[in-house]
Amino acid sequence: MELALPPVVVFLIFGGAMYLLDLILPFGEFDFFGRKTLKRVLAGLALLIGCMAVLAFLFKKTSSNPMQPDKASTLVVSGIYNYSRNPMYLALLLVLLAWGIHLGNAFNTLLAAAFVGYMNRFQIVPEERALAEKFGSEYKRYCSLVRRWF
Repeated sequence: MELALPPVVVFLIFGGAMYLLDLILPFGEFDFFGRKTLKRVLAGLALLIGCMAVLAFLFKKTSSNPMQPDKASTLVVSGIYNYSRNPMYLALLLVLLAWGIHLGNAFNTLLAAAFVGYMNRFQIVPEERALAEKFGSEYKRYCSLVRRWF
């Protein structure tokens, strides 16, 4: 991998940065009707998507360790993986968006976007290289059929 930070650590760093941004930035605060509901829907979707993604790996009896994609014994392409090649990272993004809505600072969306950029560059692209090397044309075909995030 490009950097040796586990995705959950990256997620926590961005979540902490969102909290700090909300504390120190004197503008950008927002509120709207349905804010709590939207926050709960995003968090619920994140939980559902994350659980479906992990269960897919458990059912296939393969490694879900994002730091060692070369240890995967099977390419998981069914279930939630029909819609996203990275549903676990999508779930983390949805939690960050729910967190940003909870904090109520519009500038936190920039940090959520930065999370996507970081994950693409330092986690997903290296994972894709390793999976393409391991699974070859089967993985390349899967990539042509299913989008990276959603």
